[in-house]
Amino acid sequence: MERKRWYKDMVFYQIWPRSFKDGDGDGMGDLWGVLEKLDYIQSLGCDGIWFSPIYPSPGADCGYDIADYMTIAPEFGGMEAFRQVLDGLHQRGMKLIMDLVVNHTSDEHEWFQKSRQRIEPYTDYYIWRPARPDGKLPNNWDSNFEGKAWTFDPVRQEYYLHLFAVKQPDLNMDNPLVREEVKKILRHWLDMGVDGFREDVITYISKPDGLPNDHIFPIYKGMRHYNHGPRIHEYLAEFKRDVFDHYDCFTLAEAPLVWPKRALKYIHEERGQIDMMIQFQCQCADCLFTDYLPTKFSLRRMKRAFSQWQRKLSGQAWNMLYIENHDHPRIISRYGSEDFPTESGKTLAVSYLFQQGTPFLYQGQEIGMLNWRPEDPEMYEDVQSRYQYTHAALNKSPKERLERLWRCSRDSARTPVQWDSSENAGFTTGKPWFYVNPNYKQINVAAQEKDPDSLLNFYRKAIKLRKSLPVVRHGTYREYFARSGKRYVYSREMEGQRLLVVCSFSDKPMKLKMPRGFDLSKAELILQTHPTATDILQSYESRVYLWEK
Repeated sequence: MERKRWYKDMVFYQIWPRSFKDGDGDGMGDLWGVLEKLDYIQSLGCDGIWFSPIYPSPGADCGYDIADYMTIAPEFGGMEAFRQVLDGLHQRGMKLIMDLVVNHTSDEHEWFQKSRQRIEPYTDYYIWRPARPDGKLPNNWDSNFEGKAWTFDPVRQEYYLHLFAVKQPDLNMDNPLVREEVKKILRHWLDMGVDGFREDVITYISKPDGLPNDHIFPIYKGMRHYNHGPRIHEYLAEFKRDVFDHYDCFTLAEAPLVWPKRALKYIHEERGQIDMMIQFQCQCADCLFTDYLPTKFSLRRMKRAFSQWQRKLSGQAWNMLYIENHDHPRIISRYGSEDFPTESGKTLAVSYLFQQGTPFLYQGQEIGMLNWRPEDPEMYEDVQSRYQYTHAALNKSPKERLERLWRCSRDSARTPVQWDSSENAGFTTGKPWFYVNPNYKQINVAAQEKDPDSLLNFYRKAIKLRKSLPVVRHGTYREYFARSGKRYVYSREMEGQRLLVVCSFSDKPMKLKMPRGFDLSKAELILQTHPTATDILQSYESRVYLWEK
């Protein structure tokens, strides 16, 4: 089947279901709540939804520990609610992509329970190893979440590999039976009408023979061996050939620690196995290696990453554009300014929405939800945050470790969406499954709907404008003033249209500085974050200019 690549003209909205909207009053977000808000999502200019996992799960990693891939968890409304949401999206001309999590399962999945008992054919569905002769672990690899990457199973009397939480054992993708199981999962949802998949840490699924020790990486030992493992392209090509090529769908890969040159091996439009890639380089402008080793935000670092991906993928592959998702703190708290939340939120929107690629918005991003700052570390839900507080940076005081969570925890992106100023932010009529950010009375959808200058209405305007300009899809990209740590300026050009995006990341006014060759007297100012435009950019002011022949 010829690939239609319809995703190039779309804007997606990511939903973290348990915190989006509760439709049945039990305190947890569900698909009934999503159904209620489909028109709202469409009003943003979004053409599709990406659901974080909604499968049955014990919840060790908020749904990324899946116990059954073939159905929808009852707490989210089950298959009845899912079919209504899917039909509702398609009736509106919108698309739906699901999360595919096949590097690991829950330890409560039937496959694992049978594997630990050596029941065929499941014995080798996971990666098992005995202890070494000296009694030590099979190798020195680290888990991304909880200590070492091996846990002893008393039933099987062997260790199993888990690159994430203890309750997330890694599948053995070298076993062809496991790959056939993955294909069954894919066909099951595609046959139902799902339009594609976001593939969770998919670059981890191929482990090297012998599982060698890692004596180079100081932390996350083993990652250099299993990230982009030896048979990764072979397995992805198999999934594409046997499944995806037979459906009108698209695939989006999550790929930690990847740069454009390597990404092209996955997403090249002629030779790749996947359509787009979520890369973390543009989201590492304030960290050394992970979000738990924070440094000061560097606009230069973020611009350099944006520009590399724009230039090096041009004409060969398609960018996935995002600034916020469920794995990162809130973007205004992180890269903008809580002293200028609306202004910096608008500038962050402008900075990425006019690049080439398919933009994704994360729930609450469009109203500028901010980081959550609880006083008690026990209030955190996220397995990674809990482990980091207890085991990382122990030379720091409890207050300093808590402040690090305030800045870096994924839980800041997982507090319930703030719909209005009523109790529980209008998220639920019951007791919320998780804490609501106390600032909901000031930051909420209902208040911003009424304000024409709100961040919410700015997102609508910017997305509508983006879709109306062919130069955004087809134009070349060029960055200016690359050495500046306060301004981000780039152009998009094609025959007949020339776009210039000017973004200030300063909390103080600064002089408008135009690149050579751009005559403002012949330009139309088509988008601005502030009511008046002078030769001075105000704090976090951004503008978009257009020249047309």
